[in-house]
Amino acid sequence: MSQTRWCHLAATMMLATTLAGCAARSPGKEPVIDSKDLVTASDESDGSKRAHVRMELAAGYYGRGQMTVALDQVKLAIVADPTLAEAHNMRGLIYANLGDEKLAEESFRRALQLAPQDADSMQNFGYFLCQRKRYPEANALFDQALAMPRYRDSARTLLTKGVCQAFAGQLAESEVALVRAYEIEPSNPSISVNLSEVLYRRGDYERARFYIRRVNGVPALQGAQTLWLAARIEQRLGNRSGAQELGEQLSRRFPDSQEAGLFSRGQFE
Repeated sequence: MSQTRWCHLAATMMLATTLAGCAARSPGKEPVIDSKDLVTASDESDGSKRAHVRMELAAGYYGRGQMTVALDQVKLAIVADPTLAEAHNMRGLIYANLGDEKLAEESFRRALQLAPQDADSMQNFGYFLCQRKRYPEANALFDQALAMPRYRDSARTLLTKGVCQAFAGQLAESEVALVRAYEIEPSNPSISVNLSEVLYRRGDYERARFYIRRVNGVPALQGAQTLWLAARIEQRLGNRSGAQELGEQLSRRFPDSQEAGLFSRGQFE
């Protein structure tokens, strides 16, 4: 299994969760007010309000793949509130997408300097390091994020950790992380696909079949990768007719895919 394919499956999940987090949190430092009062919009400084607006715009542009426009908005957010860790976190994501590794890493480190317990920054920095094969550093960040009290995105981080461990060839450890992620969020198709792939690579074909069937059982979730994985699993289980049926479905629906080409040549491995 190529690293590119694993990256695609995990990154899709990360992107959606990261953007949702950016849109939901109020940027900047929490104002110092009477502890009996609720924090409302009137308690924010003008700079914090401007930064919040810029971050919402940046998240929208980032989600549409308009990286340079998103970066402009993040820069303006940082001008309005230089202490906004969330903005430096997104700056890291943008520079990583633009291929500037030095500025991406600087941004993630600055985000964690400003907010040492920000699990979202740990998650994103960890995946950035994983993509550069800095596996021990990445794993340490994932574990730090998972250890944060009341962390609500543990399934996302466990998925990313599991994918990273699979990159590193640590399949047993990857399975543990992905099973934990599945227990928390069984409806997440990225978890099921990646767990199925790990189990396939470990030779546990019956369990691999279970998880990939959960994905392919929903037509809207089917893709060339999911159908091809299912076909290879059936082939390994000795179900030649099932493998053929899935391969033919793959060829009909995704005729130009790499996976359809592999099936046509009978290259199941």
